Amino acid sequence: MSELNLILLGPPGAGKGTQAARLREDFGLPYIGTGDLLREHKENGTELGLKAKEYMDNGDLVPDELIISMILDKVEEDGDDGFLLDGFPRTVGQADALSEELDKLGRRLTAALSIDASDDVVLARLSGRRQCSNGHLYHVDFDPPKHDNVCDQDGKPLFQRKDDEPETVKKRLKTYHKMTEPLKDYYDERGLLRRFDGTRDKTEVHDHIRATLATLRLEERL
Repeated sequence: MSELNLILLGPPGAGKGTQAARLREDFGLPYIGTGDLLREHKENGTELGLKAKEYMDNGDLVPDELIISMILDKVEEDGDDGFLLDGFPRTVGQADALSEELDKLGRRLTAALSIDASDDVVLARLSGRRQCSNGHLYHVDFDPPKHDNVCDQDGKPLFQRKDDEPETVKKRLKTYHKMTEPLKDYYDERGLLRRFDGTRDKTEVHDHIRATLATLRLEERL
């Protein structure tokens, strides 16, 4: 069976997390979220983690080469049958660097899965989210609690995360359009981009992704 080396693309709130969870279940792929990876290395006090901590403590961005080293370690450790990468690359420069390093390992990307949603949809989804201190999630329009601003499960008050405030969401989208959206053209030019409508029902999106990956695997075996 051919390996599946996948990158997830899309704006915040497009549904990448939901689809990542389903793909992990479907194919047993290790999920490599760069935020989780950084925290893991920091908590375990690894050499890479200690180096990253220096940058983070100073308020600086962690250099690309450190992030890529962490990713490649994870790929070599858990990714024999493939991997699912989320949160990296964020720029074309990072995509080039990642491609070069994968080449050295004799690996290549299968596809970049782009889950698309308009700014208006993202803003409505994220700015309407509420959660309690135990992490139970609601949405004021799509999944409201039985009582306003109170968690159904533990009675704790609900609040809006700073990340989900409308002005913060707009800033996140602006950064995404400027830095990350060009990756769609980058991967499209290399024949790797596959696009999905993130505004559709999440099960429909999932079925579309599964069918696409099945076709890619079949093409590789022909």
